[in-house]
Amino acid sequence: MSRIKKFSVILFVSFLVVQTGFAVEKPPQRLVSTELLKHAGLKILWEQQLPIKSRKGWPGPKTESLEQLRILDNRIYVFSDRNYIISLDRENGKWIFGKAFTPGSLPVGGLKLYRDELLSANGNKLTEIDLETGEELRAMEIGYTIICPAARNSSYFYLSGTDRRLHTLNADNRVQVFEVSADNDSRITSIIAEEDYVIFGTDRGNVVSIKPDGPTRLWQFDAAGAIAGEIIRDGRSLFFASEDSNVYRVDMTGLPGRKSFVWKYQMPGLLEKEPRVTRRFVYQYTRTKGVTAIDKGGSFLWHVPGGVDLLTEHNNKAYVITENSKLVVMDNNRAKKLFSVNFNGVTRHAANVMDSKIYIADEHGRITCLQPVE
Repeated sequence: MSRIKKFSVILFVSFLVVQTGFAVEKPPQRLVSTELLKHAGLKILWEQQLPIKSRKGWPGPKTESLEQLRILDNRIYVFSDRNYIISLDRENGKWIFGKAFTPGSLPVGGLKLYRDELLSANGNKLTEIDLETGEELRAMEIGYTIICPAARNSSYFYLSGTDRRLHTLNADNRVQVFEVSADNDSRITSIIAEEDYVIFGTDRGNVVSIKPDGPTRLWQFDAAGAIAGEIIRDGRSLFFASEDSNVYRVDMTGLPGRKSFVWKYQMPGLLEKEPRVTRRFVYQYTRTKGVTAIDKGGSFLWHVPGGVDLLTEHNNKAYVITENSKLVVMDNNRAKKLFSVNFNGVTRHAANVMDSKIYIADEHGRITCLQPVE
């Protein structure tokens, strides 16, 4: 290597350390081999080696690992176990920002996107974050601990507290306007905020819709077990999982005080998180059992034992990651398995129901974006 090239490499590494506070390692081999990707009909759109912090300099013992990937609109957010968050353009992998949002001992609350801002709820603090820079725009300490991701519309913020109340704050001055609770005083664990209604789910199976500007109930649906994860809105339909082992579909009719139960589908075990909902299908993970696909009419399609999550759909194919790091490709038209590919080394992923891209990573900061090809 020439002296000029050596100097360029040193300068680039120094830039990363100064800009991000991280030391970086020599880029490792690809997360998944090109031979396996070719067999699976996948191509690499982009890949990144994200910086990993060291205690005693480069390379040094690790004190941080990649913990979670999350897609919000056209960005993918990478969470470390030290609560450092990196925002990447999910089309090309371009670095948008990297920022530590909370002390390492305090978990990062679920981010929610509202227009050009991110909402973050951590402990008793509500923060609005600039989408492009990661800079804190406004922050406010609340007199209670927030227990699920915040939601908002153009007029209000909606926060669920440990006091089992849904608190509604004016979006301009953050003064509380009203609060409301479920009739059975259950904890509110999921919130959807729209301009003409607000919906919340509880740990006793209630799904409640209220007016956005006052504590007036529009309708209520009760499942037999706690709502698991978030309630997913798809047009005028709501899809959600319950700890009674059922996945539900409830349609909103658009009439005040009306909702319509459509179907429930019983899964083979305990449900802990929300379903993945695409244009035609609903995919549900069941602990120790796998991933089940049903159509939006509530009919069984297929089951992948050991499946963990849906990675994406493409041309009537579903791509499912399993607990033993295999990629299983299912044909939705014929309800049958096409093939599986070894994804050994992949330990992190993002569920993508927006398009056909696949996002996989490992705990060391390797992240890859794949695209199915014909």
